[in-house]
Amino acid sequence: MWTLDELLERVRAALAEAEYPGAPNGRVRDLPDRRAVRWYATTGLVDRPTGMRGRTALYGPRHLLQLVAVKRRQAEGRSLAQIQAELAGATDGTLAGIARVSDDLLAGGGAAPQPAPARTRFWAAPPVAVAAPIAAVPPGVAAPIAAAPAGVAAPEVAPLGEAAPADVSADVSADGATTTFAGVRLPGGVLLLLPAQPGPDELAAIRAAAAPLLDVLADRGLLTNP
Repeated sequence: MWTLDELLERVRAALAEAEYPGAPNGRVRDLPDRRAVRWYATTGLVDRPTGMRGRTALYGPRHLLQLVAVKRRQAEGRSLAQIQAELAGATDGTLAGIARVSDDLLAGGGAAPQPAPARTRFWAAPPVAVAAPIAAVPPGVAAPIAAAPAGVAAPEVAPLGEAAPADVSADVSADGATTTFAGVRLPGGVLLLLPAQPGPDELAAIRAAAAPLLDVLADRGLLTNP
């Protein structure tokens, strides 16, 4: 079995082995990425992971056939709805006929996947002291922040406002000083607290920069809805 990055590398190798014209328009990626695989699994185009190694999801040959078959059908100009109607629940034989993946790649041989570029392990740094975990709340409800550390007044969170660039805010007082934190909600139930209020451009940059960390958290099962 393979990790998600290893699976995606095999998809690239499989498409390179046989004629593949790529996506017919700029709205579709030539190759799937990690988020696409998770979305396909949500819609039933691709099976859920077959197992776990610790908190790392593992995938097998059927996932490879499914992803390559999806990309080949997209290259023919078919929509995801059409592809789903054809391939959801398809047998391995049907998928193999569409995907045309070599036996070497399916068996784990063939073009060996290249290791993924090393990422800066910014999440591995020693954690700073933080308050207790924040409880999950329904969308549109102010997120209560748990009890603050000793000597710090418990923060109060303002209700969510549609016009506000950040989702929540909190004022924390200590020794007469007050610090205002802005909270930015990220996918998977992650709440990022910032000591300054970000604007729309900063929010977009933050969410884009958070993608590698969210991928790591999702692979390890640490998100509520990866």
